[in-house]
Amino acid sequence: MTQTVTQTITPVQRITSDNVRALFPGVDTHLADSHRVPTNDNDLQGYDEEQIRLMGEVCIILDEDDVPIGSSSKKYCHLMKNINDGLLHRAFSVFLFDHNNRLLLQRRASEKITFPNMWTNTCCSHPLGVPEETGSELPAAVEGAKRAAQRKLEQELGIKAKQVPLENFNFLTRIHYKAASDGKWGEHEIDYIFFIKADVDLIPNINEVRDTKYVSEAQLRAMFEDNSSNFTPWFKLICNTMLFEWWDHLDRGLERYCGEKRIRRML
Repeated sequence: MTQTVTQTITPVQRITSDNVRALFPGVDTHLADSHRVPTNDNDLQGYDEEQIRLMGEVCIILDEDDVPIGSSSKKYCHLMKNINDGLLHRAFSVFLFDHNNRLLLQRRASEKITFPNMWTNTCCSHPLGVPEETGSELPAAVEGAKRAAQRKLEQELGIKAKQVPLENFNFLTRIHYKAASDGKWGEHEIDYIFFIKADVDLIPNINEVRDTKYVSEAQLRAMFEDNSSNFTPWFKLICNTMLFEWWDHLDRGLERYCGEKRIRRML
């Protein structure tokens, strides 16, 4: 006789500004300048000292409509136990192309706590929960994410701000996705996608970036065929849906893809 097992799935409660503190006590509903991660934090034992320090950066907590409703540490936002309960934060992804329309890729350093040693787009990180990188309405949020992108391009790759002026970033769209890195860490983000075309000088930060390379469309497609290459989940999502069409219009017609107001749900 076969026994049937019934599994009950409890729906995740929608997060709002009214309930976020009750659901997630580690969230500060007032955007803060910094959150300290204790040096004896058990979740971070054994990781690189600099990457532990960066886990104290403040991320912007969002509702599902990309409205900021609080802030919390990068560590709190990337724990799968919080992600599985619906905690969501803001991010950005930059795709930088040279004058030959080759895309600059980076391979994340082995020191990274989430998704180490994986190939990804030029730069991907988070606007901080500070006034100059936050915004509730889309235009202000885009400008804040551009400032964050410019800051992180220098921190990760040594690219000076004058080589990537804010006005040269093209905002395309936002994607909402969720992905696990391992059993403890992961991502749950609304990710702002930017294209920029620039010839830049690279001085990679070896604590952030293990390797870099410029690739053509054909070369990137070949990398995806190579089973020895591992890619971040957000980069794969973008490549499998929109990247190559956008890339084909980099020099002509890209504007028709820019400034999308809807959030692309990729969950």
